[in-house]
Amino acid sequence: MQLQFNSWISVLLLAPSLCAADEEWTRFRGPNGSGISHATTIPTRWTEKDYNWKVKLPGVGHSSPVVFGGRVFVTSGDADAGRKMVCCLDAADGRVVWQRDYPSKTDSDYPESRYATATPAVDRDGVVVTWSTPDEVTLLALDHAGRETWHRNLGPFIATFGNGISPILFDSLVILNNDQEDPNLLPGHKRNPPYPVGKSSLIALDRKTGQTRWQIDRRTSFSSYSTPCIYEDEGGRPFLIVTGVAHGITAVDPRTGKLCWEFGQPFLDRALSSPVLGRGLIIAGHGSGTRASSYIAVRPAGAKAGAKAELAYELKDDIPLIPTPLTYDNRLFLWTDEGGVSCRRLDTGALVWKGQVGGSYYASPVWVNHCLYNVARNGQIVVVMAGDKFEVLSRVPLGELSYATPAVAGGVMYLRTRSHLFSLGRDRQPKQSTRPVR
Repeated sequence: MQLQFNSWISVLLLAPSLCAADEEWTRFRGPNGSGISHATTIPTRWTEKDYNWKVKLPGVGHSSPVVFGGRVFVTSGDADAGRKMVCCLDAADGRVVWQRDYPSKTDSDYPESRYATATPAVDRDGVVVTWSTPDEVTLLALDHAGRETWHRNLGPFIATFGNGISPILFDSLVILNNDQEDPNLLPGHKRNPPYPVGKSSLIALDRKTGQTRWQIDRRTSFSSYSTPCIYEDEGGRPFLIVTGVAHGITAVDPRTGKLCWEFGQPFLDRALSSPVLGRGLIIAGHGSGTRASSYIAVRPAGAKAGAKAELAYELKDDIPLIPTPLTYDNRLFLWTDEGGVSCRRLDTGALVWKGQVGGSYYASPVWVNHCLYNVARNGQIVVVMAGDKFEVLSRVPLGELSYATPAVAGGVMYLRTRSHLFSLGRDRQPKQSTRPVR
């Protein structure tokens, strides 16, 4: 294992209790999927010698790292050996604290999702991971010592492009958007006899036991890959927000599974990016092939009986298919699969600026100290100023392909490539600083 250790980071990250929001990154894209970190200690330009450490991971994978209590959790797979791995690393130096291996078949014949693709979710009780094969959707919980607390088989998984939907944790629940498809609907895929049809559901399990607390069967059409988030209305009432082709945007009471409302148009294609929130709006998109079709901004339905969600605006140009957008203040940032970056007014959708950074992207951008960070599929990190004009600050190669979204916790950014994990940044500056670290 290649290991570069800086002693100062051990003091920072081995503290027994890391409870502040900026100290943890517990799910895909961090706090509620927002992609926002208020760290002031991540450089916008750096070289190989600036990493705290770089380690080789067991196997390979595309899932993003999550961080809790001074530990980093990642999943990997080894198709040749027929196994998948859950790995816990010490955030201070990158050493492996524990690793658990599980026998598994390859996810699918689709090469982009053949290995571990779903991002874990973590809390004070441990880590929850999911992976799927045509035979089984697996949900697995491990405690912080790596001991298995429960293991659920949710039945077969049917989808042409494999699975990459990540679980989330809410109160005492583990929630999974188990979205599947009917391959017979795909152009050129009609067969006699037809393919088996997947069974889509939205399911919540008890965090401690893994028992089903509620389940909603969903219509199946083309599979979607969006990870849900939680929207709270003015009264603090939570709504689980889920997107998918067959249902559009769905709002569910996360505690009971009761359907609250749906906004079903204009979803015509796969929902590959995840919904994001900002200023009383829900932003969600859909598309097919290699391009997005539409993004919509929806005003959620109110608490009154008969209230309906309303379309605020729709975007059709310079929009991503896979990378999830990002909102901050009254700005909506869109980073396309083909390296187009744009900034719009969140309240109206009006264009502020746009530019081109090039490359091809599966990862989603994160916002750190007024800068956007994203990783191209070839492993190049691009940093763009999240200001009033388009400005590229730097491009830094990681040396290996990467589909994973960065994680930021405790003033440190964690970057995952196909087979390595990097640690970058120091928590030395005051939290209130708003100037980018150059």
